[in-house]
Amino acid sequence: MPQSRPLLLPRLVAAILLLTGLGLAGGGAWLILLGGSWFYLLAGLASLASGVLLWRGRSEALVVFALLLLGTLGWAIWEVGLDWWALAPRGGMLVVLGLVLLTPWVTRPLGTRALRGSGLALSLVVLATGVTAALAMLRDPHAIEGRLPERRLAAAPDGIPPGEWHAYGRTGLGQRFSPLDQITPENVSRLEVAWQYRTGDVRGQPGEPEETTFQVTPLKIDNRLFLCTPHQSVIALDATTGAELWRYRPNVLDNLALQHLTCRGLSFLPAPAADAPAPTPLDPAREAAARAAVPNLPIATAGAAATLDCGARLFMPTADGRVIALDPETGAVCRNFGEGTGQINLWANMPNPRPGGYYSTSPPVVANGVLVIGGTVLDNVSTREQSGVIRGYDARSGALLWNWDSGAPDNTAPIAPEATYTVNSPNAWSILSADPALGLVYVPLGNQPPDQFGGNRSANVERFSSAVVALDLANGSLRWVFQTVHHDLWDYDVPSQPTLIDLTVNGQAVPALVQPTKQGELYVLDRRTGTAILPIREVPAPQGAVAGDTTAPTQPVSALSFNPPPLTGARMWGATLLDQMACRIQLRRLRYEGRYTPPSLEGSIIHPGNFGVFNWGGIAVDPERQIAFTTPASLAFVSRLIPRENPTALYVQGNTPPSGALPALNENFGAPYAVELKPFLSLIGLPCQQPPWGSVAGVDLTTGAIAWQHRNGTVRDMSPLPLPFRMGVPSLGGPLLTRSGLAFLSGTVDNYIRSYDTTTGRQLWESRLPAGGQATPMTYTGTDSRQYLLVIAGGHGSLGTTPGDHVIAYAVPGR
Repeated sequence: MPQSRPLLLPRLVAAILLLTGLGLAGGGAWLILLGGSWFYLLAGLASLASGVLLWRGRSEALVVFALLLLGTLGWAIWEVGLDWWALAPRGGMLVVLGLVLLTPWVTRPLGTRALRGSGLALSLVVLATGVTAALAMLRDPHAIEGRLPERRLAAAPDGIPPGEWHAYGRTGLGQRFSPLDQITPENVSRLEVAWQYRTGDVRGQPGEPEETTFQVTPLKIDNRLFLCTPHQSVIALDATTGAELWRYRPNVLDNLALQHLTCRGLSFLPAPAADAPAPTPLDPAREAAARAAVPNLPIATAGAAATLDCGARLFMPTADGRVIALDPETGAVCRNFGEGTGQINLWANMPNPRPGGYYSTSPPVVANGVLVIGGTVLDNVSTREQSGVIRGYDARSGALLWNWDSGAPDNTAPIAPEATYTVNSPNAWSILSADPALGLVYVPLGNQPPDQFGGNRSANVERFSSAVVALDLANGSLRWVFQTVHHDLWDYDVPSQPTLIDLTVNGQAVPALVQPTKQGELYVLDRRTGTAILPIREVPAPQGAVAGDTTAPTQPVSALSFNPPPLTGARMWGATLLDQMACRIQLRRLRYEGRYTPPSLEGSIIHPGNFGVFNWGGIAVDPERQIAFTTPASLAFVSRLIPRENPTALYVQGNTPPSGALPALNENFGAPYAVELKPFLSLIGLPCQQPPWGSVAGVDLTTGAIAWQHRNGTVRDMSPLPLPFRMGVPSLGGPLLTRSGLAFLSGTVDNYIRSYDTTTGRQLWESRLPAGGQATPMTYTGTDSRQYLLVIAGGHGSLGTTPGDHVIAYAVPGR
């Protein structure tokens, strides 16, 4: 070839091919040694050969590259079929290089053209890849298409006005269902912002933890909305106009040892009937002992601008371990609650007091005159955390009626004033449910810290960890227990509010409980007894825990399951062949034997990870159609145990201990191992598992059939560039169902509120939010007789979504 022909661009492309080839060949050889695919070594050698020929100005380079691209196309289709997002990292980089190789600036110096000779061969292969990509875009192989049954059966009245919302899930049943039907599939696309309110409470204040989040679902009573903010303000708004009516700011202790700073909601108690029995008096000795536990704990009435004797009341859990009672009309503190203090002191009888280390991030449940509350403890900090006791109080006086301590489950009478509850027992940080007619409260329990080591657990801990328990509302006695994970080593605590619904089974109405879980199971139980309605079977689980621990031989699997497919080399992902290969190498190097792979010293892949298939947002059900709208997610994590040779050293935090009073998470002081937890990511920070990572799905609860499932959400707010690729992203925050056949969801990580047809799952509407919507939307009727959709947009600290302080109401104009 004449030396006058310019080879600058060909040699630049050749250098890219040579570097790519070296990476693929080297990594591919490593992958083969680990027992993985041979493709990457072969592709690397072909890339090197093409690069050498191109550097020498030989047109045969295009033929070799065409063979590389053709082989890659065939291998990719063999591995993943016509799945666009799985094909893209396998061929995307090579197709781009192929197009560059076909430009005149490369072909002419090589003495060929794009449509003849060596160039023609490459052009035909590039065309084949384009046709394949176009075909892959026509369908989603992960989607399930179908329809939910449209039958409607009469559901028992819930006793709440249709246009109101009296509890976190609208009622204590936790259904997240509204009987309103003014917003319909036909007019939902016309929804517009009716009003917007800013709380002024934004993430980023000194001393707060990373996970500071605006997760509230407001209550709607009469024409008032009631909500709480992350930094503990309580606000009342006019439900029709959004105007602020009052605001209460409690005096909360500073320098709290917080892992989370949030308030998911408030609770409500109507005014008592005229013939209601007298409230239970408080025990002065117990109150005195509680004040001594945390002497500087504020008293609500002492710092309040106004106090009064309340009939109806709101209950607000605070980050320093109290429950404050407020008058819904004025926001004044209720002085006829808590022996004049206006509060319950949750530090009463609590071992190891450490303000901020224990409080309720979720609203208490109120039923039959009893306020029932659990609390969160610090995750993976030490083995000397507070108790996970569940307590029932007289909702009018604040007197302790009973306590259910899983360390002493048969002794529910109020504990002696000077005694303390069991240290470090399984806790209930999520939302409880109640069935007033059955007189039962349903408690989703977590596990005892540390989450990833269970060698020192007691028999009671083994019985109650990661379980749902039913307690008697009147006295706290245990009625039944169902364990969702045996000997939990994966932080698979029960994260969601149990959802209560009556199902028709063999022609009979059966009171059911549906329990979503982090591991993807939806257990459907008879809520009277805890026995299974949909079949549950025990399946063998991976074995081989670290020294000093054990694993359960089996785990319970429901007939209704969103357990994600197991990870394989073919399911690894990335932006290019190179980081996808790196993920395959990680998969081979780390321990992974499917779901319930035990944590290990070398590092184990936990799939699904502790983010959960389901989390605190739960599911929504339609009690008339007996269906559920669900939001399964799937993200893998890596869990690596680190032997603690020094009882006080920081093994995870390293040389950057947390500031102020914030806790040293995952150090597990007192346990034999600390734990390093991180998402399973590629070298450039993308998930190693292929999308979708989040979807919406419709379920027939009477049969357990998944009628439809679609990927949901885009990566617009996850990527450096605002690319609206609909890959299916996780959501955090629950869905809402309405009687008109609509579902609403705002929790996806791409700052949108969306609406769906409940029957088919088809998306009908979306609206851009100013911040992350990681909360559960609700709906109500205003004084103008219009139905409003209310969305909280405040962002989520650890997810990194856009922070904000927005309360947004939508309505159909002209109604």
